[in-house]
Amino acid sequence: MSIRKSFCKIAYLSSRVVLPEEDGGVQPAIIVVSNGKIEEIIRSVDEEAIKTVTNENIYLERFDSLVIMPGIVDSHVHINEPGRTDWEGFDTATRAAAAGGITTIVDMPLNSIPPTTTLENLDIKSKEALGRVFVDVGFWGGVIPGNQKELRGLIQAGVVGFKCFLCPSGVDEFPHVNIRDIELALVELQSTNSVLAFHAECELAGSLVTETSDSHFYETFLKSRPPAREVEAIKMISSLCKKYGVRCHIVHLSASDALDVIQSAKAEGSHLTVETCHHYLNFCAEEVPKNATEFKCCPPIREKTNQNKLWRAIENGLIDMVVSDHSPSTAELKICGDFMTAWGGISSLQFGLPIMWTVARKRNLSLENVSRLLSQAPAKLCGLDSRKGKLRKGMDADLLIWNPEATIEIQESMILHKNKLTPYMGKKLFGKVVATIIRGNTVYRDGLVQDKPIGDLLLRKVNRRE
Repeated sequence: MSIRKSFCKIAYLSSRVVLPEEDGGVQPAIIVVSNGKIEEIIRSVDEEAIKTVTNENIYLERFDSLVIMPGIVDSHVHINEPGRTDWEGFDTATRAAAAGGITTIVDMPLNSIPPTTTLENLDIKSKEALGRVFVDVGFWGGVIPGNQKELRGLIQAGVVGFKCFLCPSGVDEFPHVNIRDIELALVELQSTNSVLAFHAECELAGSLVTETSDSHFYETFLKSRPPAREVEAIKMISSLCKKYGVRCHIVHLSASDALDVIQSAKAEGSHLTVETCHHYLNFCAEEVPKNATEFKCCPPIREKTNQNKLWRAIENGLIDMVVSDHSPSTAELKICGDFMTAWGGISSLQFGLPIMWTVARKRNLSLENVSRLLSQAPAKLCGLDSRKGKLRKGMDADLLIWNPEATIEIQESMILHKNKLTPYMGKKLFGKVVATIIRGNTVYRDGLVQDKPIGDLLLRKVNRRE
């Protein structure tokens, strides 16, 4: 997969290159790459353009009608290393990302031990990752009770922002915060341009689950986390976002009941962004079988009517981006048939593109919009938009080459992330990744991940691996 050394530059040609909508969208083009950056985009693939490129001693890769898109930026991934490396790790997660056309992932501050809540803990985690990642990796910091004075130092070290929980996170080392904790954090973040991301569920009095409820049925779990938990949390977040003028972000929105609150907050000028996840757009509660705890996640997958409203919010731009929330665990924690005790998390990192495209194509969502949702918006959220998420001169040469007409069937043998259990097993999906290119280096091609980890850590205080 290496490029011949006699060429100092490389160019990629396709009749379907996905440029930003403001730059004309999908069109024939040749992307010229030098020193890991996009040097030029030639908006033609005719013989004269090809001759110009080859005469300049540029190695030309022809991808004909395959789509060339910006590499996916998945801003919501739980890598879990160190501490819970039997759940996932930097090696396996980034290999899976590369095979899925993802060129940048951003690691959540939990469920690693220690969590990324102090500079010391970030240093421990980054040392584990250094020299072992196949794609570029950024890091979220965490907000927990009492660590507000750590936030400025973490920003200086290069974390992309911060994540907090408004209800128990599921792991003891990452406790949830109350409104006082949040306000202290927001004061620290003022004038920094950082972002505070919220797991937007709060605890409510009363429960719809009784002692006689059968926890082997999905409906029981769904009743335990009603939409009102999200709605009330998002009302609070919207108010705080406006009060402090700090960027705020809602992770993994599942409840369409909260869309009106989000729309009002945005209309009033709040710096609020929202993501949803592949599983909320592909599965619905009515279809989850008894004992099928591989479908459990928090907040939960909701009904079909709810799903349709989420899709409409994507189509009208109210939901800003779509991410994986890849949150694996060992099979023992997942395969128990009891929805109330099984670990809540869905594994899908490697297959985000075909999962998204399979439904998006039915809803006539354009390639430009798919690219915006999967690449451009997550890069902007994480402050990486000066180098990631778009095909434009001067940006990192992070490219995804794929065939939107080809199909794949998800089988255990093809899954590269550590634990293979996923609700997508056996699914036939449209969209096949052909190649993944990071800063001009081919990391994945035709089913194979290259041997050498070439990813960088997107931190200011970690030296790039030689």
